[in-house]
Amino acid sequence: MGDPVVIFVSFLKSLALVPLTLLPIINPLGGAPVFIATAGTNPLVVRKMARRVAINSWYVLVVSMLVGTYVLEVFGISLQIVRLGGGLMLATAGWRLLGSRGGNDVQKAVVDQNTDLSDAEIAKRSFFPITFPLTTGPGAIAASIALGVHLPRTPVLYLAGATIAVVGVAFTAFVVYLCYRNAAKVLSMLGEVGSMVIMRMFAFILLCIGIEIMWAGWAALNHIAS
Repeated sequence: MGDPVVIFVSFLKSLALVPLTLLPIINPLGGAPVFIATAGTNPLVVRKMARRVAINSWYVLVVSMLVGTYVLEVFGISLQIVRLGGGLMLATAGWRLLGSRGGNDVQKAVVDQNTDLSDAEIAKRSFFPITFPLTTGPGAIAASIALGVHLPRTPVLYLAGATIAVVGVAFTAFVVYLCYRNAAKVLSMLGEVGSMVIMRMFAFILLCIGIEIMWAGWAALNHIAS
């Protein structure tokens, strides 16, 4: 038995490591314009979709963290390939957002203040493209898998580490919920033009992040090959 204070401090550090690693990659504030463009501005729909995205994100991150390494080993897929393929998907999503026009469904959702989506439509939109690849994209999944690699292999320590990881992901998902839930308030201060500019800027950043993730995966593959 160690010092309880030392154990508690170590627990807090391990707990804080998860959101501190994932939240800068997820960047829920940056994704807020795209979230509102997809959910519309109906408060009930926004609340439902924000909750659904948070739950979906929790599942994706926890599964990636706890079993992602084993799944990759079974299929013989390296983390570098995940980065390369995921970065391509993220860059494609950013490119599509940059090329979207004002008459499409996304922009109609922003203009129509009374947009009301069915539960089935909310479930569909909340996963793609909001949960994946916007919120828990390849960068967040790769980071989750990397965190899972460091979990202890002995049963008791693994259970303790997994519990800390699950709680840390829950806190991360809660922050995502708060950011998306209140996204309309932030965007309302920017106005329609400001929101459009922010969305286009984020789309470009999303494209660049995707290319950066692809480049990191490609560089790592070349390093291994050499």
